[in-house]
Amino acid sequence: MRPLAFFCVALLLFAGLAGELASRIGLDGPPAEQAPAPASPHAEAKPARGGSEILFVARDTGGHFGVDAVIGGQRVPFIVDTGASIVALTSETAARLDIAPALRGRRLRIQTANGIVEADSVRLASIRVGPLEVQDVEAVIVPRGRLGQNLLGMSFLSRLTRYEFRSGSLVMEQ
Repeated sequence: MRPLAFFCVALLLFAGLAGELASRIGLDGPPAEQAPAPASPHAEAKPARGGSEILFVARDTGGHFGVDAVIGGQRVPFIVDTGASIVALTSETAARLDIAPALRGRRLRIQTANGIVEADSVRLASIRVGPLEVQDVEAVIVPRGRLGQNLLGMSFLSRLTRYEFRSGSLVMEQ
């Protein structure tokens, strides 16, 4: 029994040293700051045939499909909402991203779960979700207190090659 214990301790020590060595000589992949941001803790990207990219997003415990997008280099949490005709940002998110409606921007009346609200129309240079990126996306900024979370609506989704629900996951392809 004693030789087996010695072997196990030696194996664990070797594994720890091997990991440290791999890290020091760069065999463990790029540093964390260079790694692309995940779409969410429940998302997985895979390359598809023909050079397209596919993103699989698992349903969260609340039954929603949440993703982290990147807008202007900053991470923004979204709920994917196929019932929303347009990407909707909370006023707090827009302020954090320093997105302001144009002086002569359009105000839109939109129907939300909380009723009809007037929102400011904006155009976002791009939205990236994992490996998927859509340029020049129409969006609205919803007034404070009228939207609980950012919604990734059809102004983004309709510009993908496809999106579908399969086996409890959302599949998005570009």
